[in-house]
Parts: sequence; structure tokens; C-alpha cells
Amino acid sequence: MRVLVIGSGAREHALLLALGNDPQVDALAIAAGNAGTAVIADQHQVDITSGDDVVAVAREVRADLVVIGPEVPLVLGVADTVREAGIACFGPSKAAAQIEGSKAFAKDVMAAAGVRTASSEIVDNPARLDAALDRFGPPADEAAWVVKDDRLAAGKGVVVTPDRDAARAHAAGLLEAGHPVLLESYLDGPEVSLFSLVDGQTVVPLLAAQDFKRVGDGDTGPNTGGMGAYAPLPWLPNHVYQAMVSEIVEPVAAELVRRGSSFTGLLYAGLAITSNGPAVIEFNCRFGDPETQSVLALLDSPLGQLLYAAATGDLASFGELRWRDGAAVTVVLAAEHYPGRPRVGDVIVGSEAEGVLHAGTARRDDGAIVSSGGRVLSVVGTGADLSAARTAAYDILNSIRLPGGHFRTDIALAAAESKIRV
Repeated sequence: MRVLVIGSGAREHALLLALGNDPQVDALAIAAGNAGTAVIADQHQVDITSGDDVVAVAREVRADLVVIGPEVPLVLGVADTVREAGIACFGPSKAAAQIEGSKAFAKDVMAAAGVRTASSEIVDNPARLDAALDRFGPPADEAAWVVKDDRLAAGKGVVVTPDRDAARAHAAGLLEAGHPVLLESYLDGPEVSLFSLVDGQTVVPLLAAQDFKRVGDGDTGPNTGGMGAYAPLPWLPNHVYQAMVSEIVEPVAAELVRRGSSFTGLLYAGLAITSNGPAVIEFNCRFGDPETQSVLALLDSPLGQLLYAAATGDLASFGELRWRDGAAVTVVLAAEHYPGRPRVGDVIVGSEAEGVLHAGTARRDDGAIVSSGGRVLSVVGTGADLSAARTAAYDILNSIRLPGGHFRTDIALAAAESKIRV
């Protein structure tokens, strides 16, 4: 099987490594890739938001399967173009990808499917903003205002704050940019990321993971695209995991089928385990980053065959997934100033160590690997438990040098110390 992966982050690097371990995968290519993926796959520089360009590369490499990593090409309908060209594609249609592309659409789907989520209101007129903020302000049983960009924002369009002025400033900025604003009620409880392979109404869940969005230790500072993740979740009861699948993912998949927008690909449910049970924070239409790095590190089933089965309507016959024992912890090394405008062009030392996945990297003409984005590397450690996996990840991380680079030191710490409770 020849596989073309679309994207250039650590998620795509992790996908390539896992695909390379599948005995039926004999050729790998990536568009557009980075300095790390270039070592393990043929690299092609194309516009990944153009369906025609992606199809041209897929034909050039004679791909049997195209795997689309990022959300933007999916929301723009690149998967539709690939399938119309007669090539199997792992990724939802433009219609189904609206589950991430429009939060209003996602809320409508959840309401129709009877799925628990935060109450919400769309504000598209600045004149309505103050009254809406008053309706969603944090009363005694609430902890914060939750203000979201209704459109794609690379994980950075959300502000959760008890400060009304900060909430208003974020909302006003979005409205000024022409983006509708989604106000939500606050959901208490620990957060969970659940990935599920979906083929119409067939749902195959993967290990649950937890990610860390804020830039600083102790969940301080602004939101980022993700500073780390771990799997599995020792604190998550099995009956809650099963409820996440049967009460949330499966009804949403069925509702998308009912609407004629059947989902094929990876459906990502971001959930809060509230006192009333699991509730949806958001849906994404693709593998999440950095959770993918931890989840795939533990997957023992052949990934290429699994994704091909989903892409070709044969997921129901794939069989039960196999998982390695132990735990995986991913820590992101970010460039100076991230999540603001990052400093780039700095030489990275130690980035070719085992367990290091590349994201914002490039190779100079002299062979040096340099930073080229905000989230530069993901470091993945595995071990018998979360403590051992944390030690492995941070040992690798401490051997890497990036001027001005920063990372969180508390990824998976609370879980390893049994401090998370449902």
C-alpha cells in the first residue's frame, strides 16, 4: 500500500511513523512535511488547501490512500476532490467537516442528536454583545465566561476567563474581524479528548487522552495549539468511557448520516467529565495534536490497514484494536514568544533523537535543522506507567537545545500523582 499524508506537523510525523510500522505499507509520501518527516517519506511542496494539487501529488506517487491531517483542507473540501478522483481518502467531506468548521453547525447537530453540551448563544452583532455577556456571566455556580470564535482558529480562538473585561475584549475583537462569536456556559470537571474512527454509523473509539492547552505550568497563560498530552487516563472509569462513545459519538455520527453528511475519518470529541456526566466542549474533524502523538505511540494494530478500512467503508469488519501496555506522555517544545509571533531560524541541537517528532522545523542548505514555527517539536516518552513515561519524555527533552525554547514541566503530573478525580 502506498500512502500520502497531508500536513506538516508533529501529528503527521507520528502518523508516518505508525504507518511505516504497518507491514502492508511499502511507500510513504507527505505534502508538505518538515525536516523530520523528510527522513522517512518522500517530500512534496504543494498547496494542501487545493484539492487539484493534492490529487496531482497522489497520482504522481501512485497513492492507494490519502490521509489528510489538518482541518483547513478538510473544511475546504479537499477530501471530496480526492475521492472524486477515485483515490481512497481518510478524511471527512466538506459537509461533514463543518462539525469543526462551524461551531453553530456542531451545536445544531448535537441538539438534534440529544447530546449533552454547554448551553450557548451566537452573537454576530456588536450591539448585542453586552446583553449576551450578562446572560452568560459567571453566577455562583459558574467559573468563567467562555468566548469562542465560531470559525477555525487553530486552537487559539477560545478565551475562558472570570474577567468580564477580558471576555468582552476577545469577543469584540472577533466581531470586529467579521467573525461570529459563540458564548457558552462553563463546563466543570476534567477534560478528555476522545478520538474515534468513523465510517458512517460505524464507530471505533481509540484510547482516551488529555491535552494541555494553556502555555504555562498550572494551566496559566493564553491558549495554544496544545503544549502536551498523555494517554491512557488511569482516572477515567470504564463506564464513563463507554458513555462517551454510546451517548455522544455514536449519536452524532448517526445524525450526520441522517442529514446526508455521513462522516468518514477521525471524529475528535473534546469533552468535560461534569458532575452530570460527559458533555461536549467541541468537535474536531481530524486527529488532534498533540494527543495523536501519545495515542499512536500505544497503538499495536496496523494503522495503514485501519485507516484504509475506514476510508473504503470496511471499518466494521476490521476487528478489535490492539494496544501496547503502559503509558505515553507528549511534551511540546515551543519557540520563544509562542503562542505570540514566534522567533524562528534558530538552530536546534538534539532534534534527531528517538522519540522526537518534528513540527515547526526546516533544514538549511548547510544541513542544520532550524525552527520555523511556534510549536517546534513534540517529545514522546513511553513507560510502564505515567510516571515512567514522564521521566522518559523529560529526559529526552532536556537533551535538546533551542535558544529561547520553552515547555511545560507538569504534563501528566496530576494524573501520575492520582490527583484527578471524576
